[in-house]
Amino acid sequence: MTGKKVMNRNLVVVGAILIQLCLGAIYAWSVFTKPLVDAGWTKTQTQAVFAAGLALFAIVMVIAGRLMPKLGPKKLAMSGGIVLGLGYLLAGLFGGTNFWPIFFFVGVIGGSGIGLAYVVPIAVGMRWFPDKKGLITGLAVAGFGFGALLWVKLAGTWGALIENLGLSTTFTIYGIVFFLAVFIGSLWMVYPPEGWKPTGWVQSEKEKKFDDTKSQLKSGQMLKTPQFYMILFTFAFGASAGLMSIGLMKLFPMQALMANGYSEIVASGIAGTAMAVFFSLANGLGRIVWGAVSDKLGRKKSIVVMMTTQGIFVILFQWIAGTPALLYLGAALIGFNFGGNFALFPTITAETFGTKYIGQNYGWVFLAYGIGGIFGPILGGKLGDMNNFSLAFIICGILCLFAAAIIMGVKPPKAQKV
Repeated sequence: MTGKKVMNRNLVVVGAILIQLCLGAIYAWSVFTKPLVDAGWTKTQTQAVFAAGLALFAIVMVIAGRLMPKLGPKKLAMSGGIVLGLGYLLAGLFGGTNFWPIFFFVGVIGGSGIGLAYVVPIAVGMRWFPDKKGLITGLAVAGFGFGALLWVKLAGTWGALIENLGLSTTFTIYGIVFFLAVFIGSLWMVYPPEGWKPTGWVQSEKEKKFDDTKSQLKSGQMLKTPQFYMILFTFAFGASAGLMSIGLMKLFPMQALMANGYSEIVASGIAGTAMAVFFSLANGLGRIVWGAVSDKLGRKKSIVVMMTTQGIFVILFQWIAGTPALLYLGAALIGFNFGGNFALFPTITAETFGTKYIGQNYGWVFLAYGIGGIFGPILGGKLGDMNNFSLAFIICGILCLFAAAIIMGVKPPKAQKV
């Protein structure tokens, strides 16, 4: 396409990362769990807020996919920023340390805001980077993983916001920042002009097949295929393991470290570093690396390798969490593989059901994240209250191995009539 000035597509990457940094606040929830337990919450209550946020995130994403053609990606992303920021702001103003207000404002409202905005950078990025779908999807969601590091550290050791200002003020500050940053990032969330292609890019025969009109399935068609349910359950099992690990990354290692003779203060610092540094950085890197790897290796093979190794890492974690060096290694490996989910499942969805309706279709696939967000954290919280963290890691590890077997059977569905 010539004769019309086109936006620099690298600005889409900048906007996507800025938005996703804020949406990644949900992974920073673990920094709030210890102060809330000290304030009288049960472990299950701390995980209930996390699970509510994840569930609403996934459910609202389906709605967001349907809204995108009507509102456009820019307005949809801005709406998500408003809702997310409002949720944290209201939690700060009216929540205190009370369970139900925080559950509603952070879990329900905050999770809904994340669901509204999340799919936008993925759908826009795929349109601007048809030559690097895996890599751009990884970059687009990398901020989500890195966001946990930023928000955990600002609330903890870097900014000491919780210690110096308290939980309520920390929620308030985060709400304002989330609104402003998502608004700025949304300015670049626009589709390329119709018919635009990157300079010098020649579409391969395989890519032409994915873009064939008959291979573009709408959500109603996709939901009737067995491939959708195979992808859904594979994602759900992988999400359960990762989200359970995130929810317990502070509580379980602290218990294991204290059992090995570390003081509560030292154990808290080590566990916090495992989550805020090693898990979070690896989570962000995993999104980029797995996305790039899948451009070479293929989506299905990449998911098989990722799920198999994740199952092994999660099962082993129960025995290594009490030793700092091994804890850091385990947190990094689990985080790296967990991050890969968010680069690989959008792209396997696009290649299985077509790229035209990816905004709507991936919302349905992403319900798997909501299933995992309820099952994994609640399982970990319940078994944690029963002092049986080990069983939770074993169950989720086995589910990852099962997921690797399921995804091996996925093949593109037969072309639909148009």
